[in-house]
Amino acid sequence: MKMIWLAVGPLEANCYILPTSPGEAVIIDPGDEAERIAGELDKNTLVPSWILLTHGHHDHTGAVRGLKARYPQVKVAIGREDVELLNDTAKSLPFASLPKEEFLKEDLALSDGDVIEAGELSFQAVHTPGHTKGGVCLICQSKTEGEKLLFTGDTLFEGEIGRCDLYGGDYLVMLDSLRKLAALPGEYHVYPGHGGDTTLDRERRVNLYMKDAVYHADFD
Repeated sequence: MKMIWLAVGPLEANCYILPTSPGEAVIIDPGDEAERIAGELDKNTLVPSWILLTHGHHDHTGAVRGLKARYPQVKVAIGREDVELLNDTAKSLPFASLPKEEFLKEDLALSDGDVIEAGELSFQAVHTPGHTKGGVCLICQSKTEGEKLLFTGDTLFEGEIGRCDLYGGDYLVMLDSLRKLAALPGEYHVYPGHGGDTTLDRERRVNLYMKDAVYHADFD
């Protein structure tokens, strides 16, 4: 599955561009550097149809306004419980002090299990709160290829998990989300919100937070 992967902004958040059909693409987490992202789209003769946000923190949403200005047809989807973060900079990240007009209204508020169809690809939302109230992971599948990708935002990293001490964060809720991811059937190539890629099977085996979450579930 073809993909363009950029680390953007001072926190080097991962932004992913996935071509979905000739000339069209989906962008996941455009956190900063709108012109750089647009340059990659132009270089590959792509126009975005959707911007999918794994959660509402500014380091994952900061380029939305610039991209919407350049591509007014693009639609924005975010987890239902994170919609409030698009309009409240104090909640979207403590260091973000941008005026409210920097943020935009969502076109679709995602609930668990919602699916967005875009050309040859589908994206299924898995509600995974813990880092934020409305965090979602996105299962990406091709209609022609067997590979399954899992975009985990700041829920699951390679060997780590996202912090739970910001607005809407809850460690016990995060453990529930990790159990939910661990229980997904089959294997997934995992692309997180920061850092390197991994696989779900590897995280099931070696990620201490995920192992701990699953272990304690057996005694609940």
